[in-house]
Formats: sequence, structure tokens, C-alpha cells
Amino acid sequence: MPNQTAPLDAGRIRALLAGTRFADVRYVDRTASTNADAQAILGNPAALGATIVAEYQTAGAGRKGRRWLAPPGSALLFTAILPRALRSADLWVVPFWIALSVAAAVERCTGVALELVWPNDLHAGGKVAGILSVARISGDDAWVGCGIGINVIRPIADTELAIVQPQPVFLADLAAHVEREALLVAILREFDASLEAIVDPARVVRRWESRAALAGTRYRYRHDADGIERDGVAARIGSHGELIVRDEQGEHRIDMADVRVVGHTRA
Repeated sequence: MPNQTAPLDAGRIRALLAGTRFADVRYVDRTASTNADAQAILGNPAALGATIVAEYQTAGAGRKGRRWLAPPGSALLFTAILPRALRSADLWVVPFWIALSVAAAVERCTGVALELVWPNDLHAGGKVAGILSVARISGDDAWVGCGIGINVIRPIADTELAIVQPQPVFLADLAAHVEREALLVAILREFDASLEAIVDPARVVRRWESRAALAGTRYRYRHDADGIERDGVAARIGSHGELIVRDEQGEHRIDMADVRVVGHTRA
């Protein structure tokens, strides 16, 4: 399995995306975080539809400040700025829309069917991709950057990644031929094709619940407040993105801001 890839060709990617609302692809070899880069330009009309993609992030982050480790050339690391503002009240649905779009594009491009895991991960026997959005809010309007990290090619002998537990999964572990450029084009084309759906959060969530086979999935989660791990059987997604689970005490709403998922088991 290869442990090196050629740098992404932003010119070729832009040409393949010509005619879409996401053709403005901006490549950087190294940056602290594509989300931080996008946050700095959110709300600027010239940034609408721009995608910042990096070979390496020195300060890549996941939810709650956790590090996102990705050796150079091993991952697809980018933040796509939506080409128009959303209602700020609908921001909570963005990770669900992103997950659906990424899963559809990955399956079409590689044949790998990813599992959607609440609140913002995609798995295939282990974590393959994570989602972390950023936004700038002005009254009822929100400008959004969709931050995505996808493990593509497993690096060889990377000591920093070797200590990560559980070990991440890479698409090249599962598919015979994976190209990062083709994958980025497929995802941004899916964003362009499905953007209008985001104005109907309830419909997006119903699609996510179905695609994730959510009902009956057992989640194990840890509350930030007390550090205690608990189990619950997923019932549905609530009206603002919270996970509704059932246990011996009844039904509970779990907010993504308050917990960390530590495991899940499909029904």
C-alpha cells in the first residue's frame, strides 16, 4: 500500500468543478487549520463557495478541542464555505447534511459504504472521517464553513498516529483505488447538488436517521459534567440535533455539546 501521494492539483480540481457553486478551490501546503482559515473570511462575499484544502494541518481539531492527527498526504483536509447564508436557527442541521453528502460521494467514488455515527463521524469498522463546522452569525443569518477530515491513505511507520486508540481506518484499507482529488470533486459536487435540501432540516434529519439506521442503535456516551459513562438505545434525533435515547429510567435527550460518544452498536 502506498504511503505517499502527490500534492493535490488545485487547478485540475477547479477545472473539474467548473459550473458548480464550489469551483473556487484554494490549496495550501501547510496551515494551522482550514477551519481557522475559513473562519477568518466567513461573511466576505468573495469567500462564498470557496474551499480551503490543505496537505497538512499543524493544529487540526475535532470536537471539544481534540486533536485531528493526519500525516502529510494521508488525508483529505478541507473546509468548504457554503455559497449563501443560512438561517442561524438552522445551523444545527449542517453536520447531518454534510455527513449525508460525504457518505454519498465516498460510496459513489470508492464503493465504500460509510456508517453515520451521531453526532458528526463516519465509520467503516472504525472512524474514517470527522466533521466540524464553523460559522459567523449576524442576526438571523449565518455564514458556514463545513470542515471535514477524511483518512484516505494509511501512512507507514508514523509513530504519532501509531499511539492513537482506537486506530483510525483509511479508505485505501477498504478500496483498491482511491484518489484524493477525485474524492474532493465528488464531495463538492454532492454539496452543489444537495444544497437546497438544507433549508428543510426535518427532511435532512429523516434522511440521516434512515441512512444511519439509527433506531435501536445502542450508544455509549460520557457526560462532560460528571465523567460517567452511560448506555442508551437511540430512538430518534431531536428538534435541534440532540440524540434521544431510552434506558431503564425512560427517555432522555443528549445534547452534542454535553457528551462524548465512546462506542455504539448497531441493532
